[in-house]
Amino acid sequence: MTSRDFIPLNIAVLTISDTRSLADDRSGDLLKALITQAGHQIFDRQIVRDDKYAIRATVSHWIHQTACQVVITTGGTGLTGRDGTPEALKPLMDKEIEGFGEIFRWVSWQVIGTSTLQSRATAGVANGTYLFVLPGSTSACRDAWDQIIQKQLDHRTQPCNMVELMPRLNEQ
Repeated sequence: MTSRDFIPLNIAVLTISDTRSLADDRSGDLLKALITQAGHQIFDRQIVRDDKYAIRATVSHWIHQTACQVVITTGGTGLTGRDGTPEALKPLMDKEIEGFGEIFRWVSWQVIGTSTLQSRATAGVANGTYLFVLPGSTSACRDAWDQIIQKQLDHRTQPCNMVELMPRLNEQ
């Protein structure tokens, strides 16, 4: 087995909320801290209202920039009428990563039981950029990062990880 070097990535964080600001965005703060503690860089961080066009516009801007390698959103994945993040972002996805939502709900099951049924967390690839669509709670963000995302965004993770696939994401 060969040793691999860590490859820091540029990760954008988007909080979807009609009520939060940067001053009280606990989930966004947590994701920013976890990302930087892991050795990655924050590409950008914003908050947008729970409006599918505002969400889509922000993420579209980021995925158009080759320097942005990953986008993580928090909020808007529930079942209420205002929860529209998956609907906003799925049209941008070239590929959906179905296994992410399945594993997230399995991880979440260990913590919140059947309430995980209400989560529509998902992930995908859009223009060569990974998108992770997370619920708005700090617990969900921590579980997703600690148990799934961090490992897949670490080039040292074996037998495989998402970083090693990045040069091939836009193959035709």
